[in-house]
Amino acid sequence: MAAANAPITMKEALTLPSLGINPQFINFTHVTMESEKYICIRETAPQNSVVIVDMNMPMQPLRRPITADSALMNPNSRILALKAQLPGTTQDHLQIFNIELKAKVKSHQMPEQVVFWKWISPKMLALVTQTSVYHWSIEGDLEPVKMFDRTANLQGNQIINYRCDPSEKWLVLIGIAQGPPERPQLVKGNMQLFSVDQQRSQALEAHAASFATFKVTGNESPSILISFASRSYNAGQLTSKLHVIELGAVPGKPSFSKKQADLFFPPDFADDFPVSMQISQKYGLIYVITKQGLLFVYDLETASAVYRNRISPDPIFLTTDASSVGGFYAVNRRGQVLLATVNEATIVPFVSGQLNNLELAVNLAKRGNLPGAENLVVQRFQELFSQSKYKEAAELAAESPQGILRTPDTVAKFQSVPVQAGQTPPLLQYFGTLLTRGKLNAFESLELSRLVVNQNKKNLLENWLAEDKLECTEELGDLVKTVDNDLALKIYIKARATPKVVAAFAERREFDKILIYSKQVGYNPDYLFLLQTILRTDPQAAVNFALMMSQMEGGCPVDYNTITDLFLQRNLIREATAFLLDVLKPNLPEHGYLQTKVLEINLVTFPNVADAILANGMFSHYDRPRIGQLCEKAGLYIRALQHYTELPDIKRVIVNTHAIEPQALVEFFGTLSREWALECMKDLLLVNLRGNLQIIVQTAKEYCEQLGVDACIKLFEQFKSYEGLYFFLGSYLSSSEEPEIHFKYIEAAAKTGQIKEVERVTRESNFYDAEKTKNFLMEAKLPDARPLINVCDRFGFVPDLTHYLFVNNMLRYIEGYVQKVNPGNAPLVVGQLLDDECAEDFIKGLILSVRSLLPVEPLVEECEKRNRLRLLTQFLEHLVSEGSQDVHVHNALGKIIIDSGDNPEHFLTTNPYYDSRVVGKYCEKRDPTLAVVAYRRGQCDDELINVTNKNSLFKLQARYVVERMDGDLWDKALSPDNEYRRQLIDQVVSTALPESKSPDQVSAAVKAFMTADLPHELIELLEKIVLQNSAFSGNFNLQNLLILTAIKADPSRVMDYVNRLDNFDGPAIGEVAVEAQLYEEAFAIFKKFNLNVQAVNVLLDNIHSVDRAVEFAFRVEEEAVWSQVAKAQLREGLVSEAIESFIRADDATQFLEVIKAAEDANVYHDLVKYLLMVRQKSKEPKVDSELIYAYAKIDHLGEIEEFILMPNVANLQNVGDRLYDEALYEAAKIIFRFISNWAKLAVTHVKLKEFQSAVDAARKANSSKTWKEVCFACVDSEEFRLAQICGLNIIIQVDDLEEVSEYYQNRGCFSELISLMESGLGLERAHMGIFTELGVLYARYRPEKLMEHIKLFSTRLNIPKLIRACDEQQHWKELTYLYIQYDEFDNAATTIMNHSPEAWDHMQFKDVVVKVANVELYYKAVHFYLQEHPDLINDLLNVIALRVDHTRVVDIMRKAGQLRLIKPYMVAVQSNNVTAVNEALNEIYIEEEDYDRLHESIELHDNFDQIGLAQKIEKHELLEMRRVASHIYKKAGRWKQSIALSKKDNLYKDCMETCSQSGDRELSEELLVYFIEQGKKECFAAALFVCYDLIRPDVAMELAWMNNMIDFAFPYLLQFIREYTGKVDELIKYKLEALNEAKAKENEEKDMVAQQNMYAQLLPLALPAPPMPGMGGGYAPPPPMGGMGMPPMPPFGMPPMGPY
Repeated sequence: MAAANAPITMKEALTLPSLGINPQFINFTHVTMESEKYICIRETAPQNSVVIVDMNMPMQPLRRPITADSALMNPNSRILALKAQLPGTTQDHLQIFNIELKAKVKSHQMPEQVVFWKWISPKMLALVTQTSVYHWSIEGDLEPVKMFDRTANLQGNQIINYRCDPSEKWLVLIGIAQGPPERPQLVKGNMQLFSVDQQRSQALEAHAASFATFKVTGNESPSILISFASRSYNAGQLTSKLHVIELGAVPGKPSFSKKQADLFFPPDFADDFPVSMQISQKYGLIYVITKQGLLFVYDLETASAVYRNRISPDPIFLTTDASSVGGFYAVNRRGQVLLATVNEATIVPFVSGQLNNLELAVNLAKRGNLPGAENLVVQRFQELFSQSKYKEAAELAAESPQGILRTPDTVAKFQSVPVQAGQTPPLLQYFGTLLTRGKLNAFESLELSRLVVNQNKKNLLENWLAEDKLECTEELGDLVKTVDNDLALKIYIKARATPKVVAAFAERREFDKILIYSKQVGYNPDYLFLLQTILRTDPQAAVNFALMMSQMEGGCPVDYNTITDLFLQRNLIREATAFLLDVLKPNLPEHGYLQTKVLEINLVTFPNVADAILANGMFSHYDRPRIGQLCEKAGLYIRALQHYTELPDIKRVIVNTHAIEPQALVEFFGTLSREWALECMKDLLLVNLRGNLQIIVQTAKEYCEQLGVDACIKLFEQFKSYEGLYFFLGSYLSSSEEPEIHFKYIEAAAKTGQIKEVERVTRESNFYDAEKTKNFLMEAKLPDARPLINVCDRFGFVPDLTHYLFVNNMLRYIEGYVQKVNPGNAPLVVGQLLDDECAEDFIKGLILSVRSLLPVEPLVEECEKRNRLRLLTQFLEHLVSEGSQDVHVHNALGKIIIDSGDNPEHFLTTNPYYDSRVVGKYCEKRDPTLAVVAYRRGQCDDELINVTNKNSLFKLQARYVVERMDGDLWDKALSPDNEYRRQLIDQVVSTALPESKSPDQVSAAVKAFMTADLPHELIELLEKIVLQNSAFSGNFNLQNLLILTAIKADPSRVMDYVNRLDNFDGPAIGEVAVEAQLYEEAFAIFKKFNLNVQAVNVLLDNIHSVDRAVEFAFRVEEEAVWSQVAKAQLREGLVSEAIESFIRADDATQFLEVIKAAEDANVYHDLVKYLLMVRQKSKEPKVDSELIYAYAKIDHLGEIEEFILMPNVANLQNVGDRLYDEALYEAAKIIFRFISNWAKLAVTHVKLKEFQSAVDAARKANSSKTWKEVCFACVDSEEFRLAQICGLNIIIQVDDLEEVSEYYQNRGCFSELISLMESGLGLERAHMGIFTELGVLYARYRPEKLMEHIKLFSTRLNIPKLIRACDEQQHWKELTYLYIQYDEFDNAATTIMNHSPEAWDHMQFKDVVVKVANVELYYKAVHFYLQEHPDLINDLLNVIALRVDHTRVVDIMRKAGQLRLIKPYMVAVQSNNVTAVNEALNEIYIEEEDYDRLHESIELHDNFDQIGLAQKIEKHELLEMRRVASHIYKKAGRWKQSIALSKKDNLYKDCMETCSQSGDRELSEELLVYFIEQGKKECFAAALFVCYDLIRPDVAMELAWMNNMIDFAFPYLLQFIREYTGKVDELIKYKLEALNEAKAKENEEKDMVAQQNMYAQLLPLALPAPPMPGMGGGYAPPPPMGGMGMPPMPPFGMPPMGPY
């Protein structure tokens, strides 16, 4: 069956490899397609990524670097769902992303692995686990909801699909599993059907299933159907069925009867099975797709077979519904995305013709509105009508495909049927059936409405229109308008009868709706007429309508000025103003005239309205000077100021401050320049200083930055207005940081008596000049000194302030300042008063009045500087009595006591509050011992050390250092840099320590000596303390310290101390002795404390005497000691002795070291004994493994067999590998056979040259690596039969094929390798690599078989690889064939041309060359044919004519001198009008003297050098050639040259035609003269007619009269007279018509005078004249100002509208 006639059309939508998708990722696990919109491919190499293909633009895939186990695109939107398994778990992490928004929508972690998932709706994901099925909504925060558990029949199945019906009440899960044992290759399908409402499942056998909805006759609700296909093998019978069943049928209502049909599989598809099912709701068809590419099409309603065909040679693994076209998409393993659709033109004829199923054909045509069943439907309709089955006929007509029966003829047939009494008329039955089925067409709607209107049942029409059952037309509206205008309007709107809609709105006075509707439909009504109509009855509605017009897209259809004049004609000033204010909001320059107009009319009539308009600031393009004058006349002075631009005008108006609001005037100043503003401010102050001062101050405040503060200050100072200056600077002061501003403000405030403000500013401001302000205030001598106090206190002028107040006898201010303002400055005040020789009583009283608020330290400093410290005695004692703990108080009091000598030691030792450093420093020069007392009390270490060193008080220093027990102090005292260290040590040893009874003090001193690295002094000290009978003789720490110090400083004393002392830390001291290399002393210490292990370690590790250690071990007989000795012997290489010692010690812990040493020493017999001992103590895999290895080394194979049969924990695999690696193959064979490691056993047999056994073992191992090892060994041993057995199991693996091939080839076994590959072709698992490799081998070693192999298996070859092989072996014919098969047409063409003797075939080359992509190959092909096959070059050029540059081809042939060779080609392509082609052909025609062809070429193709060609042939010997040259000159506009050439050849007709075409009068008249001169009278007469339009009559007649040729010119004269007579008659007629039109226009203008503008008479000077109406209803632009009145206008602006 031809594809064009097939009922199902298949086309390739795209191929995934063309998008860069690697074929290895085109499979069920990597490719998903949830709808017809997107394909999603998951790639894992070269990097993890997800590719999203939008089917609307498939060649622009979106690739994103994403790592996931699965990816699904949402069916409708760009939302991506990702699934990935969490590492180390069986849990899956699910995420949903919005790609467009680049945001995560939702995520969830499933507690179990999801084995299959799918979008079941745009908002719902289905998740299938090993046990259950979940639904997960992407909306909200809901987690997956469990729907049901999987049934037992799906256990162990691979889930391939999951579906739900549109209501999500029925769910189906489908899986596949291995077939029955008797036929395992037939995959078994299982299905679980679940009802959500009933919460029940049913297990069925099926491979594919799908849901559909179907409307059963008599049932209003659609039925839910499930269709499923199965193929099963039971009792030796193969059954293939398709079932269609209704789900949830409602009892008592018509239901869908169950249907089933057989699926007929061809014999070649015995093991094929359905993998997918799609149902087309559009056509009611079931598509069943099988794995091997079969397509079955069945009718949903009847389950009748419609079509079967194979749609793909490759397995199909994925399909999805294409609902928009009623088909489906399918993806196969090759990566083809196939689209299957219904062939609407052929399916119905196919079913009715080839299937002979007329009923199904009709149903398909009705269901899908398909062509092809017209005759059947009409025939059936006629039958029903003849049988009076009008209801059935009506139903058939209603459902007729493409509405073939819904015609006026059908209506007429029903109308012609007589109505039976008591029965519904057939016509109403017909219409009723149509209404239930859908919408009526225009004719049906009109006929039914006519019936309803006649019966006055308007409500039926309303219901039908609301349900959109009628097709609205203008005729239907006219019909309905007779009964209901509103309903008619709705019909007109739906029918888009625009004039009728506008007329209806006008009748209803809904003018606003006219604009809205007109805009919607793009209609232009007569807006001016509508506006005038509204204006007569409702001015406000007219304003609204005008505003709506102004807002129309594309601008207002009526000029704004015209609309305004319409309002003003009726004196509607407010309405005109409202309109203009709204339309002039954009404030455009072209509206300046209208802006002026609206302001003028309101300034004259309503000034307050004009003021409000100006206040809004919405206009900026009006006549400002004119408006300014009108504002001044109207008393709007501030508006006048805003419009004036000249300074005299502004000065004249601005003095009217009584009529101007101050704030507005202030704001106006902001618009003036600095100079003008200052001028105006001076005028205001001159006119009324007191009255205008506030305005000036406010202006200066507001615009001080623009005017300049200095200028404002000068203005006020010019008029000596300190009050103004005070108020101005008061507002500016807070934002200014200029000292001068602050000073002037203080000065102004002081001069205006604002003392409080002066006090505030001096207290708060930080910017005035303190020195200048202080001097001003002192000079001003204000009665209140507080401002001066603020300045002096803040800026450090306290002495000056004190002196000023003291001199001016203002002592109370001194007291007030000290007591209330700043007591902290009292010391400065006291100091200045002492300098001013103030009375001490006043000073003391002043001090006592402040008391504790007074800072003592600066006060003491001030008094001490003046040697008046005793002045403070009473004050200090008073503070102490009050309980003061201030250190400065007690320091000062201490100094006074020290100077007075009143028992200072008591004060220094008992007073806890003074500063020891301060008082000690004060005492150093007076009494050093008092300084020591002070420093000792305050622990002032550095100061005490310095004073004792300076005064040689070392005994006091030693006692202090010992008592302090401070490490840092000891470090300083014992530092080598201390020149007094020796004196201090002597005092410590002789005095301080003997006096001490504190162990801590002794310990601190010893530690200090150790830290200072004074070992000899320390030993001397410790011997004195420890060895001599003292309180510290038995001290544990001191004994340790003595021995340690001796070890460090004098090792010769250590042994004596060890023997004499008993109370020391033996283990620790022993370790220290070892570190100090005192090994004998350490051995003695360990022996003394019975530390035998440490002692033997000293002998072994330090003294290095193994013999003494063995002797010591025999003496103590301890296992631990023997263990240490054994380890030492092992280290010394005494392996046998060490093993014996380990056995004595019963020590199995060092078995690893023993094993290694025994292996190195090759003492495996001793090792066996040791390992047997170790096995009794522990179960270690290493021990058992080494024992087996030791048995093998001593060749005890029997013991090995016995041992491995006994319980053991040996790692037999590792032992076997080790034995194999060390060539102990017999032992290894025992192990590998025991553990069934067939792979290793096989290679072991190989090593033993037991090849047959190796093959048997390899067969059991079934490992690619094992097969290769055995195979390669067999090849090396020339056991080719066995090698082929192995090779067949290797080459089925793609990755290993090349390695096997290279191994055979490297050893020259070419024939054997080819035999192996040929045998591999018949394997069930034969793959592309085998076919390709065999092709490569043929190319290298059997070229005679290559072409046959390529042609037989071209679809199963890796063509690029074979191409390389053929190229290397120079098989050009085969290479060309491969390039063509691989669509590499460029390379194919290149190969053919480069190796033409072998590869060229003309027909094949033509097929190839038209498909090449590189344009240069076309020209290379031209060169090739020119050199090798010139006889076929035209055939080639005709094939590639549409693809080559003809100019370049011609250039190639011209350079080769072979232009004539391609003449047929150039003739064929000359229609393209290419310059090079035209010129080449013209050259050939000239050479061939073919003037007819040359003339034709020139006439049809003008793209060439015309003048050059004409010059070339104008002197040709042939007349016709010269005539062609003349023709060329004529075409090029060179008339004179053409005429001259024609004259030369006596071609007078050509001369006349050339003159006529030139349009040149001079040439024509010159030709007449030429004919007269030549005596060619007939030519003269002919030229008059040919050049009739060019020749002047007077010239023609003059020449004829002078040369006696009147007779020859007389016909020309008659023609001329007749033409001009006709022209005069036309002019007279036109003149009369123009006069009549002028009279009519004059009468019309007289009628219009009566309607002059009343408003123009009232305000002749304030308003411009309106525009004159133009011709045809248009309007001219506005005239200049000053016109009087308006001209008359026609009634309502436009003629009345015609009838609808």
